[in-house]
Amino acid sequence: MAETNFVDYVKIHCKSGAGGAGSAHLRREKFVAKGGPDGGDGGRGGHIILEGNQHMWTLLHLKYKKHIKAGNGESGGKQRSTGADGEDIVLEVPLGTIARDAESGEFLFEITQHGESKVLLKGGRGGLGNDHFKSATYQTPRFAQPGEEGQESWMILELKVLADVGLVGFPSSGKSTLLSVVSAAKPKIGDYPFTTLVPNLGIVGHREQRSFVMADIPGIIEGAHEGRGLGLRFLRHIERNSMLLFMVPADSKDHLKEYRILMDELEKYNPELLDKQRYLAISKADMLDEELMKEISRELKGIPHMFFSSVTGKNIQVLKDKIWEILNS
Repeated sequence: MAETNFVDYVKIHCKSGAGGAGSAHLRREKFVAKGGPDGGDGGRGGHIILEGNQHMWTLLHLKYKKHIKAGNGESGGKQRSTGADGEDIVLEVPLGTIARDAESGEFLFEITQHGESKVLLKGGRGGLGNDHFKSATYQTPRFAQPGEEGQESWMILELKVLADVGLVGFPSSGKSTLLSVVSAAKPKIGDYPFTTLVPNLGIVGHREQRSFVMADIPGIIEGAHEGRGLGLRFLRHIERNSMLLFMVPADSKDHLKEYRILMDELEKYNPELLDKQRYLAISKADMLDEELMKEISRELKGIPHMFFSSVTGKNIQVLKDKIWEILNS
């Protein structure tokens, strides 16, 4: 997923179609001089619809398409014929997309399933033809309803990456390296902060043709909940993960403190994140000997954890087994 192509927030102007007017037609045929009303209904205006597509990972296709307009319904005709409905506009979006009203900030809905479709803005109803207004005492109504106007609004579409496992850690903690080792994903890797600027997803193969989706979330720093670093821009992606794998590198000066800072940032952003299943993995374990690992384990007393190395492959399979166990517990 190229950094320049990953877009997880767009603001678009939407206008649904107006309904067509009902017809006030009166029946006129060769041997029927004064026929009754036979005006048909107008067609409804086109909806603007969001539809989930599991093969999409970004909202890039909507970034430069700011104005979305559906078709208007056609007017009703004679012989009670209904006008054609306006053309619907269907916008395909990645799974995990939420829709909000830009003015009020109101949450409207979310798309989480492939093929799931929800109406973002409804088209206006078509007007009733004069055939609906006839009665025993008023047999020749010469009027019909106009169609309803369509709706118009600015909308915000926001993507929250859907994954089974979210990798949580400070910059350069080894998240991208782990993802590159256990999946076919090719995230950018470097030994400097903020190598990862967008979430990267990878499908991790497990025993007996099982698999789960892992997301490499850009590094968190202290104060991220206030918008520091990449802050709020990517903390929201963590909300959609089934479990959180905290990663602290072996060369950290204080493993327990680093873990607690990460926990604190998540709690300040959204306390519900701490209700998720979580596990701590100490990366870069090839730098440690048995004595140092025992010392770190004493430091992390009471916190479930394990040591692994993406470089040497140490405990990679054990880590995948543990993740699978937690996901299915």
